[in-house]
Amino acid sequence: MQAAGRHPLELLARLGYGARGVTYCLVGGLAVLAAIGVGGQTGGSRSALLILLERPFGWILLGLVAFGLAAFALWRVVEAVTDADGYGRSAKGLATRAGHLVSGVTYGGLGLSMLTAALGRGTARTAEDQGARDWTAWLLQQPFGQWLVGAVGLIVIGAGLAFAWKAWKGDVCKRLSVPHDARDWVRHVGRFGYAARALTFGLIGGFLIAAAIASRSSEVKGLGGALQALRSEPYGWILLGLTAAGLAAFGVFGLVQARYRRIDPPDLDAARRAVKDLAR
Repeated sequence: MQAAGRHPLELLARLGYGARGVTYCLVGGLAVLAAIGVGGQTGGSRSALLILLERPFGWILLGLVAFGLAAFALWRVVEAVTDADGYGRSAKGLATRAGHLVSGVTYGGLGLSMLTAALGRGTARTAEDQGARDWTAWLLQQPFGQWLVGAVGLIVIGAGLAFAWKAWKGDVCKRLSVPHDARDWVRHVGRFGYAARALTFGLIGGFLIAAAIASRSSEVKGLGGALQALRSEPYGWILLGLTAAGLAAFGVFGLVQARYRRIDPPDLDAARRAVKDLAR
């Protein structure tokens, strides 16, 4: 089927998967270079994407990725609200859909931040982990704040365990229409990528629990902080290199998803009504 005949939401979803793939390729690739000592950086998504501004016409590249991330955020929200992937209303299905909704909000914020940077209204370099620390500080000030932050940490660790299970089971190609002769390497790349995400989510969740115990938002770290923590361990360059390579592999897997994922978008009017109902 030609792109011109595809549903607008499908095109946005594919653009979104591609933008997420590019983001992880940059994060992982830069961290691999840092691990082997030839430059690079152990930063998160924001700092990795801002590297694009140092390239010729970088603001255009960053703007395109930002638009793709916004498209991915929109698809995640629509997917979660309308159950476009058919996860259902079981406890597992609702948890998956809730995770996709949170993912949509997160990538929407990242896309907006990068669009602001592309338009020259700020580089957002100070926002790497600050956003997470700000909302953690706010949460800690609420009644039972430490328990709430600890619960969020456990949820993040739970997501990491889900990624680990996905990597172990090896069913990463379940929703892909990949050519048969490419299926094996796509499966290996996807499993490696999910394993790396499992490790980083586990670390991020651990930092949140540490923040809850100490009642200090400064303990919170994002993806960049998790990579830096690996680097500081004994033989950390090996741990960092393997994890970074896995994140880059997940980026490649995202590019495969952009091309081969089976996407069944809902009716646009139904999607709009569902999003309006959610906002009420």
